[in-house]
Amino acid sequence: MADRFRITLGQLNPTVGDLAGNAALAREAWEAGKQSGADLVALPEMFITGYNAQDLVMRRAFQLDVMTHIEALAADCADGPALAIGAPWAEGAALYNAYLILKGGKIASRVLKHHLPNETVFDEVRIFDSGPLGGPYSVGNTRIGSPICEDAWHEDVAETLAETGAEFLLVPNGSPYYRGKFDTRLSHMVSRVVETDLPLIYLNMVGGQDDQVFDGASFGLNPGGKLAFQMPAFDSAISHVDLERGPEGWRIAQGEIVAQPDDWTQDYRVMVTALRDYMRKTGFKKVLLGMSGGIDSALVATIAVDALGADNVRCVMLPSEYTSQGSLDDAKACAQALGARYDFVPIKEGREAITNTLAPLFEGTDEGLTEENIQSRLRGLLLMALSNKFGEMLLTTGNKSEVAVGYATIYGDMSGGYNPIKDLYKMRVFETCRWRNANHHDWMMGPAGEVIPPAIIDKPPSAELREDQKDSDSLPDYPELDAILEILVDEAGSVADAVAAGFARETVKKVEHLVYISEYKRFQSAPGARLTKGAFWLDRRYPIVNRWRDPS
Repeated sequence: MADRFRITLGQLNPTVGDLAGNAALAREAWEAGKQSGADLVALPEMFITGYNAQDLVMRRAFQLDVMTHIEALAADCADGPALAIGAPWAEGAALYNAYLILKGGKIASRVLKHHLPNETVFDEVRIFDSGPLGGPYSVGNTRIGSPICEDAWHEDVAETLAETGAEFLLVPNGSPYYRGKFDTRLSHMVSRVVETDLPLIYLNMVGGQDDQVFDGASFGLNPGGKLAFQMPAFDSAISHVDLERGPEGWRIAQGEIVAQPDDWTQDYRVMVTALRDYMRKTGFKKVLLGMSGGIDSALVATIAVDALGADNVRCVMLPSEYTSQGSLDDAKACAQALGARYDFVPIKEGREAITNTLAPLFEGTDEGLTEENIQSRLRGLLLMALSNKFGEMLLTTGNKSEVAVGYATIYGDMSGGYNPIKDLYKMRVFETCRWRNANHHDWMMGPAGEVIPPAIIDKPPSAELREDQKDSDSLPDYPELDAILEILVDEAGSVADAVAAGFARETVKKVEHLVYISEYKRFQSAPGARLTKGAFWLDRRYPIVNRWRDPS
């Protein structure tokens, strides 16, 4: 029996629906494995389709196209190492999330996912059928167990594989980021290693898909839970991992352990990666945004420049008579510090025309929120006109605090195709700006240094839609608002929980009410990078029409 088994791991970035492109990535990984003398080349869960492909995989024509590409891949990779790749697998009326082992020009083995996640961003129960508990597959004389993603979060699959002769575990994943996710994964995998006394290789994909970012950071554990290697977070990488057989069985040879970035770095990397891949995978090259002189648009502009480069970002100031000189100066200074294009488009004439047009119908009424929102909607109109004319995707800039309570104008400042800070509460916006001014990494395309002027960070937030307006006129102060929202939204807590945390019941009830009545706005809002398990997209789905309120 051989005393060494080499696996080439493809921690790569597939694109949902790009079967030919994903197959090409698989071939590149296989070629690298062949050149290195690998016994097996492994790719993540559902790699051929991209993940999370949602209802797309239920289309029969798509399933047949997948199999056409799998068969071609098997033929192309016949002379060399086995290739393990995630794919949907149809048998009769059943559809499975499968891991296919290609060898000798054909599908030599298949593993069917048993535990289907049905929470947060996952709806696999409505898409796939549950596969039976099965045994390991063989590559040469070595027997390998592959619990697919969620299967490794439960005891039974790994234990069954160990009991039926698996010599080590290879876990293919499509595991998206949320804050603290790596530690959660590591804890579960250590449990599987302790229970089975088998080495375990955890292989995750990288890249952005809609709101989700897959953060890679693939790793290996030896019996006892010792980390044998760890691949970089967020970066595509092909790595060759050796297992060596000794008196006690297989052990993963010690390799490089790339340090996990801190939470602030990870969050910012997610926002940059999410936008960069959303643009690349949808075909857009350039973006524009309304640059108000406030902190949210400054951060979005910075993320956009870091993701796409300054030449691909247009910042547009659209002032009214309520726009302060400080905001004018700050917006221009930030755009210049980033090196982005800066355009100045006053809305005075357009606003006057709209006001005159509506005057006969508004006669006898007082000015108020309607007139304020006309400004925001006119800005949205002008920005969308620029987007259409120049083919630049409009970014929207609402933070999670505003998105939660509806402190945004639908068809106005909510207009846009993507929102990089949608899952970032206002207080974290402040801290993220300070962090970015003090930190720079090679994956950022923007300049180092103080790109967000301190004046933007330090001034009281304001929509500047009326004289001397402050956000605190309409909302609790952001430290209080964010703390309440974290209880009600992120933790799905009750009004009583928030009151027990020290907040006035009247304030909590107001926030709860605003969250519920803003559901229709969020239903129509742009997708944005997911940073938490309480993101406004697939994590939290509530009815638009809803009269229930927490009686506690």
